Amino acid sequence: MTTLQHIRNVYFIGIGGIGMSALARYFKEQGTVVSGYDKTETELTQQLQKEGIAIHFEDNINLLDKQAMLVVYTPAIPSHHTELNWYRDNGYLVVKRSDVLQMITETLFSITVAGTHGKTTISTMIAFLLRETQYGCNAFLGGISVNYKSNYWGDKGNTAVVEADEYDRSFLKLQPDIAVLTSMDPDHLDIYGTVAEMERAFIQYTQNIKQGGTLLVKHGLHQRHGLAASRVLTYSLQNDSADAYAAHITQHKGSYLFDYFSASTVIQQIELNVGGMHNIENMVVAITVALQLGITPEDIKRAIPLFKGVKRRFEYIVRKEDCVYIDDYAHHPEELAALISSAKRLFPDRKCVVAFQPHLFTRTRDLAEGFAHSLDAADEVLLLDIYPARELPIEGVTSKMITDKMNNPVHAILSKQALLEYVKVAPLQLFITAGAGDIDKLVNPIKTILDSK
Repeated sequence: MTTLQHIRNVYFIGIGGIGMSALARYFKEQGTVVSGYDKTETELTQQLQKEGIAIHFEDNINLLDKQAMLVVYTPAIPSHHTELNWYRDNGYLVVKRSDVLQMITETLFSITVAGTHGKTTISTMIAFLLRETQYGCNAFLGGISVNYKSNYWGDKGNTAVVEADEYDRSFLKLQPDIAVLTSMDPDHLDIYGTVAEMERAFIQYTQNIKQGGTLLVKHGLHQRHGLAASRVLTYSLQNDSADAYAAHITQHKGSYLFDYFSASTVIQQIELNVGGMHNIENMVVAITVALQLGITPEDIKRAIPLFKGVKRRFEYIVRKEDCVYIDDYAHHPEELAALISSAKRLFPDRKCVVAFQPHLFTRTRDLAEGFAHSLDAADEVLLLDIYPARELPIEGVTSKMITDKMNNPVHAILSKQALLEYVKVAPLQLFITAGAGDIDKLVNPIKTILDSK
């Protein structure tokens, strides 16, 4: 990429973010000296350090890289951040993560995946199929591929698969050749203000598709009339009015068999070994993209059974005869609803207990009723306190705001320690942890407890 080729040192502010770390790995692979700052040490930052990237966890201008030719920051970094302002005040080239992705998508044949739900799984599925069938791609993902233990991999070819993040309108800078739009449900209203404004941004995303490009959009999306592309294809789980869909779905012990149908292609008896009916629909998208690139149905069918999923996306942590434990990143009411319904369909005779950590005060305030309705589908609900991330508390906004609107009386608000104590004594048959905060830090302790039972 001509605009990035000559950069010898790059510094990341917020390097531990899932999207930032993918770019850090990309630059490292190019032979660039990569370093950065993050607020908290995590498993991901530890892995980056093992890969040779210097990281510190103190906002201190004495620790940053003064040789940096490019400084990349995430919008989650506060405006008063000392290092960020030092670079700006001293005339360095300072850009957002989305600016770098813009440079990449302008130069390569780019496949981008946007939408309130499903974008991480679909982009990972597409990148997996391209890699596994030897087509190849550069993957910039918003989650960790279980197959490859990474959110980034490179390739000498000219194809990129990019997760398109709607937060802070970042995805509007991307220039795709093939764009996917999964949904436009309300979220990030702290950024967009209104649902209508958010929908306008998704429509604008489709208007950035390169001339002659293709849009894949979920069948029935209510704003479809405003979407722009030279070619528009629809997809669905099972609606045969869509251009691509699945049929003849059967399930067995957490896996699925299904047939894929489009106007030109039928692929029978595809085996998908990750849970969740929504993941069949996600794979329909990935198959459609692969077919658009000329990958053969035989190669696609051969690859799909090898797909192991995305970390924290309907991820089986414990899968025993007497106990199934699933962990998921779900942090929106629609995602929670899909997660719970899919788990109950796969394991219909088991009591379903969901432990959920709300993410962001604004999201909880705006979507409390939706969260309550989705969680009502569980047999028992355990709520942790709200994970604030980048936000300050809002008076009156707590997890109780959700439980007050629930019809299911079997619920409680627990501390993290109390949740672990609950797991020790409860006879769990189907247990789910969900949320985008730090509830993932409880996954290994919970697994240890369940494995010891």
